Amino acid sequence: MKVKVQSFDAKAKAADVELNDEVFGLDPRADILHRVVTWQLEKRRATARGTRERADVARSGKKLGRQKGGGVARHGDRRAPVFVGGGKAHGARVRDFNPSLNKKIRALGLKMALSSHAKAGSLVILDAFDVAKTKDLKGHFATLNTGKRTLVIDGDAGEAFRAGRNLVGVDMLPAVGANVYDIIKADTLVLTRAAVEKLEARFNG
Repeated sequence: MKVKVQSFDAKAKAADVELNDEVFGLDPRADILHRVVTWQLEKRRATARGTRERADVARSGKKLGRQKGGGVARHGDRRAPVFVGGGKAHGARVRDFNPSLNKKIRALGLKMALSSHAKAGSLVILDAFDVAKTKDLKGHFATLNTGKRTLVIDGDAGEAFRAGRNLVGVDMLPAVGANVYDIIKADTLVLTRAAVEKLEARFNG
């Protein structure tokens, strides 16, 4: 698959880059993308710290007093939640939010996410991403006709990432951080040549 390489430099000559069809030419499947996105969002969830309930508190189980005639409530022991130091009633419990997903399915989902932008025509390939000022970068994105939400993936997180972090609707990631959720969420996907090389090497390696 050949894609035109664009540049922030108006004087640069237009060129084409050959994209690997095994990475950018797949037919996206909703079930695969759904499985990967669900797995990714579940992995983000943090588990609550478990609290000690009545059975977990180490206190005496001896009955406080006689059942009748004491003029007080008929408590069984001091592990009850009404006492200071007693167990927590209906406390938070440790839950497992660490699902597993086959590596092949994860890799396939990322390929399909990249392919979905290539097939939809919302994939932009840049020769380089070396703008140092936010004002200049904002003007360059206007010429690229990107959507409301743009994801830029470069080979590494360089100095240009500082220029783009204040732009509204623009997210930036290094190639090592490319993931299905952020790619699908973006209206336009911008990849540099370095990012394309690293992504293709990631799957071929």
